[in-house]
Amino acid sequence: MNKEVLELWPEIEWIKDSDLREKTAATWELALKKSVLTPKDLQTIPFTLLCGPDLKVTFMDHKRSVVHIARDAGQKINDWYHGELTCNMDVLIAGAILADVGKLLEYELDANGKAVQCAYGKYLRHPFSGVSLAEQCGVPASVCHIIAAHAGEGDMIKRTVEAYVVHHADFMTFEPFKERLKV
Repeated sequence: MNKEVLELWPEIEWIKDSDLREKTAATWELALKKSVLTPKDLQTIPFTLLCGPDLKVTFMDHKRSVVHIARDAGQKINDWYHGELTCNMDVLIAGAILADVGKLLEYELDANGKAVQCAYGKYLRHPFSGVSLAEQCGVPASVCHIIAAHAGEGDMIKRTVEAYVVHHADFMTFEPFKERLKV
C-alpha cells in the first residue's frame, strides 16, 4: 500500500478484508496518479467549490469526518437493530473512503493555486468518475454502488443500507454549508 495513501487515510486500516483494503488503496493511488492534485493539496483545498475561498474545512477534513460518522452510524445500526437491519462495516468504510475519489479528476488548480472545476469535471461528476476508478482497481459492486449513490445521482436508484449511511453522513456535513450561501 502506498505510504501517501495511508497517510491521507489511516482509516483504511479499519477495513478488515485485506483484498478490499488493498483495492480501496489502489483506487486512491490511481486517482492521485491521474490528478493534478497532490496529497498536500487535498489537505489544503476547500472540501467544496460551492462555498467560496474563506472555507476553512479542507477536502480531507470533510472526507475523513464522513468516514468516522458513517462508521459510528453503521456500528449503532449493528448494535441496536437485532440483526433485522445490518450494515457491512467493510463495505461501508470502503465506500465512505471512496465516495469522493472522483473529485480528484474534477478539480484543477488555477494560476493562483486555487482549486477550480476543470473541463473534465464539467462533463462528468465525481460519482461517475469515482466508479470508473474503483472498477479499474477491482472494487466490488457493493462498494461502487455507494460511490455512485452517495450524491444526488443516487436519488434515482434504490440505495443499500450502507449507501444510505454514507449519503446521509456526507449530506449532513455538507448541506449546512450550502445554507450559508443563502444568507
